[in-house]
Amino acid sequence: MSKKVLIIEDNDDIRDNIVEILELAGYTVFAAANGKTGVDMAVKNLPDLILCDIMMPELDGYGVLYMLNKNMQTAAIPFIFLTAKAERVDLRKGMEMGADDYLTKPFDDMELLNAIESRFKKQDIQLNFCKSLNRLNTIISKNNGLLELKKIIQERKVRQFKKNQVIYYEGDKSNGLYLIINGQIKTIKLAEDGRELMTGLFSTDDYIGINAMLSNEAYSDTATALEDSSLCLIPKEQLEQLLSLYPDVSREFIKLLANDIREKEDQLMQLAYHSVRKRMAEAMLRLHKQQSHEGENFRIAREDLASMAGMATETVSRTLSDFKDEGLIDKKGSIITILDLPRLTKMKN
Repeated sequence: MSKKVLIIEDNDDIRDNIVEILELAGYTVFAAANGKTGVDMAVKNLPDLILCDIMMPELDGYGVLYMLNKNMQTAAIPFIFLTAKAERVDLRKGMEMGADDYLTKPFDDMELLNAIESRFKKQDIQLNFCKSLNRLNTIISKNNGLLELKKIIQERKVRQFKKNQVIYYEGDKSNGLYLIINGQIKTIKLAEDGRELMTGLFSTDDYIGINAMLSNEAYSDTATALEDSSLCLIPKEQLEQLLSLYPDVSREFIKLLANDIREKEDQLMQLAYHSVRKRMAEAMLRLHKQQSHEGENFRIAREDLASMAGMATETVSRTLSDFKDEGLIDKKGSIITILDLPRLTKMKN
């Protein structure tokens, strides 16, 4: 059965051309001349992918994406923006809302087909990421909660975030819980003097946003991708229903929340009482444990290491130089290799 593609484009010539190309490529194609009609057609036909212009009458592309994200039936459909060059500066807004990709007009036949086929390949990868859920066996052991949670996640769209792209901002309302499929995410808070304090560092199989979701409050920090990453958003409503049905799941998520709070308390104690050298050693040990196997290196920007250890970037540079001179580490650019793990572990305050 051929894949279904919906095109939402108010320019008749562009819309007709896309329809012709995709039909020749074997896709089943639906077309809408404005955003409002496009939303109605998406709900009615549930396409496998949507191509949508940004600037349109009645309802623009951002409005279309917002409406589709609110509907559980259409929220997981891959969404590609069609945009003019002048609108590229506005694309960050669309990508943060959940768009999967964009095509800049004018584009040729192969650019169009490659973008669609690439998105379908990534969708297939999503169906095979169940290995990321193996960790959940420790959360839900002998009930149906694991199967239900797997089902919820498999039905959701895996969102791709580029390096330095913001996942959510401090103060944003929480709409669910993020599971990191792959990649690395940092959470930060801004001090009054403008300095960043890294409140968390997360990687594959970790959850982010659990505090805001369970407390029903806005996010208390900002989450940003440290590298190209894939995340799955578990909707708040579905997760709350799952937590109410399976007490074991609730207890284990509360444990995750308690662990997160304990880690933040430890971080505050370190910032308050530990020396610069000890804070730097602990930050690197944490990165080494999370990013690599013993003896291997890890990569981190000087600014991120500063926000993680709670110190100025100049202090980071001096301390890293001292550690290198003492034979504790080796450093080439942003790549750090721990040479003497026992001495770093036993660093005195």
